[in-house]
Amino acid sequence: MLKKPFCLNSNFSDQKVFQTLTLLKSYLASNPTILSSSLENQLIPSFDLLSNVLKSNKKIISALKRHPRLLNYNPNDVLLVNINILVDNGVNECHIASTVCSKPSTLTVSPIKFKSVVQEAKEMGFDPCKGMFMVAIYALGSMAKPTLKRKFEAFKKFTWSDEEISEAFRRYPSFIRLSVDNLMVTMDFLVNKMGCSPSFIAKRPRLLLMSMEKKIVPRFLFAWDLLSKGVIKNINLHALLETSEHLFIEKFVNCYKPEEASRMLKLYHEKLDLSKNLRMDGYKLQHL
Repeated sequence: MLKKPFCLNSNFSDQKVFQTLTLLKSYLASNPTILSSSLENQLIPSFDLLSNVLKSNKKIISALKRHPRLLNYNPNDVLLVNINILVDNGVNECHIASTVCSKPSTLTVSPIKFKSVVQEAKEMGFDPCKGMFMVAIYALGSMAKPTLKRKFEAFKKFTWSDEEISEAFRRYPSFIRLSVDNLMVTMDFLVNKMGCSPSFIAKRPRLLLMSMEKKIVPRFLFAWDLLSKGVIKNINLHALLETSEHLFIEKFVNCYKPEEASRMLKLYHEKLDLSKNLRMDGYKLQHL
């Protein structure tokens, strides 16, 4: 963990800044005004900070591709202040670097709001020393509090208690970034079609981020066909939903003799094609 706050050290020369920018043709195309920014007051300090945090040009380029306006923020007023807020709260250097590289927009909000979000995450039980803390910061910082409250309240329609809502969020905060409509369509299908208990989903909130078209619906339809034909006696929801595509095929298709496995694979592909046509249509999903 960092023992002292980040500071700006002038390690980037004018030439090195432009060498890095020339590697970013798409970046320059989307943000051409950056070339008119002051080298001394804007570009070099920004690159110095990113270099200090990320340690490599490759990661700097990755961050800029994800958030083209990253260099438009005054590093002393926003990025540096927010990074040091994390340091002061005990966030590990590797977790800060990972966030700057993969989700740089997390650190471009106003320091006043950012400090409030950090405090909120701590009050919700997230440990600043763990990677999930930054995932929570990203989720909480990406929406207004009334929006977050509205999403939490929506789950009470499926009998989730306040504790179950908090547990789901602590386990995997990213699910809450989906729209209320998408969350409710997925939740409704899992509970009312597949028979998942709300508490089962609360302990596995990643399910809510799975693709309905590519995973949840086709696998359910495939397993339901096998169940109705007596090929299988019950449906193991964990095996059905929480395995990779490769393991799913191995467990539910390739476990049969070659000729039968070929028929099973064809059936599964039929369900995949059917699911693609549903397009998250709640009415169609209800009438499968």
